[in-house]
Amino acid sequence: MNDTDIINPTSKRVLVTGGAGFLGSHLCDRLVEAGHDVLCIDNYFTGRRGNVSHLLDAPNFELMRHDVTFPLYVEVDEIYNLACPASPIHYQHDPVQTTKTSVHGAINMLGLAKRLDAKIMQASTSEVYGDPDIHPQPETYWGNVNPIGMRSCYDEGKRCAETLFFDYHRQHKLRIKVARIFNTYGPRMHPHDGRVVSNFIMQALKNEDITIFGDGQQTRSFCYCDELVEAFIRLMETSDDVTGPINTGNPGEFSMLELAQTVIELTGTKSKIVHKPLPQDDPKQRQPDIALAKKHLNWEPKVPLREGLVPTIAYFENLVKAGIA
Repeated sequence: MNDTDIINPTSKRVLVTGGAGFLGSHLCDRLVEAGHDVLCIDNYFTGRRGNVSHLLDAPNFELMRHDVTFPLYVEVDEIYNLACPASPIHYQHDPVQTTKTSVHGAINMLGLAKRLDAKIMQASTSEVYGDPDIHPQPETYWGNVNPIGMRSCYDEGKRCAETLFFDYHRQHKLRIKVARIFNTYGPRMHPHDGRVVSNFIMQALKNEDITIFGDGQQTRSFCYCDELVEAFIRLMETSDDVTGPINTGNPGEFSMLELAQTVIELTGTKSKIVHKPLPQDDPKQRQPDIALAKKHLNWEPKVPLREGLVPTIAYFENLVKAGIA
C-alpha cells in the first residue's frame, strides 16, 4: 500500500456547483488542498475550464459539465451551491435562464441534499438588499428591490432561492447555510463580466477611457477572493444552528472614482475617466454589516483594496498579453 491508497478519515465528498467560475474555482483549490474529494460541476456559461485545469491531474478532483436546472444524481457529504451568472452583463443576457438557475437550481440541489442528508450552502448575494435605504446593510434588513426591473432576474431569483433554503430547513430539517456575498474581486474574474473592477482594469490595460456611470460618488465594498472563500469554509464548518444568512464582504467603502484613480495609478495607464448615465436600479451604496460573520465565523477581511488589486491586475495583464482578453 502506498500513500495514495491511504484514506484520509477527515476528508469529505464535496460538490461545488459553478465550480469552474471565479469564486467556485478558488473554493475548489482550497477544498482539494485540504484533501477532500471534490466534484466540480459547471455548464461553462460564465465559468471556464481553464480556471480549474491545474486541478485536473489531482486524484481527489473531478470535473463534470452539468447545468443545475436539471437534476443531478451523485453521492456527496456537502454541497456548495455557487451556480449562477453573477454580473449584470451575464445575468441580463438571458434573464429567464438566470431566474431558472437560481430557482430550479436551488430546488434540484436542495432535493439532492435532502436525499443524502447532506449539508448545503447557498451562495446568495448583497443584491437581495436592492438599492438599500439602510446603510450599512444588516442581515435583518428586508431590502428595497424592484421586482420587475432589469436586475430582477438576479435579485429576485436569489431572494427566492433563500426562501427555498429556509423552507427546506423548516419543513425537512435540512442543514443549510446561506452566505450573502458582497462585491468580490481577484484573479480569474471574467475579463468581460461588466463588473466595475474588471471593467476598470481592462480599460486601463488597453489605454481606453475608464467609464464611470453617474458622478462616481456611488460606493461599493470590495473583498479579495481568497478571504471570501475562507468565509465560505468557516460557515460550512459552523454548528447546525448557524444557518445564516450571513453577510460576507469587506466593510471598507470606496467610491467608484476612488477605485478608478487607484487602478490608473497601479497600471500606469494613459486612460482618462469619462462619465455616463447611471443604469436603472443601480444601487448608490453597498456596504456589509459583518457583525454576524465576526461573531459566528471569527472572520473579517484583512487584505486592503490596493494590495488585492496587484495580483488581480497581473492576472488580467497575462490575459491581454496572451490575446485571450
